[in-house]
Amino acid sequence: MAEIEIGKVAHFFGRPMVAAVEITSGTLKKGDTIRILGHTTDFTQTVESLQIEHESVEEVKEGDSIGIKVQEHAREHDRVFKITE
Repeated sequence: MAEIEIGKVAHFFGRPMVAAVEITSGTLKKGDTIRILGHTTDFTQTVESLQIEHESVEEVKEGDSIGIKVQEHAREHDRVFKITE
């Protein structure tokens, strides 16, 4: 499986567990698999929820600032990768 870096975590909210992510390249949609990787972070999950300004969206692109529900704690500056076949 290949990984393509698509963005970075700008902020993390504990309740609910949401990572604010800046998309720096490519696209991301519901159902895609991502990996969040940082100094003390490393987990993979399927994207179940994408939001822009508290509105649910199906797909995001380069330049968007989004919210993603995450299953584990993410930290600012963690890198976000999209896993491809």
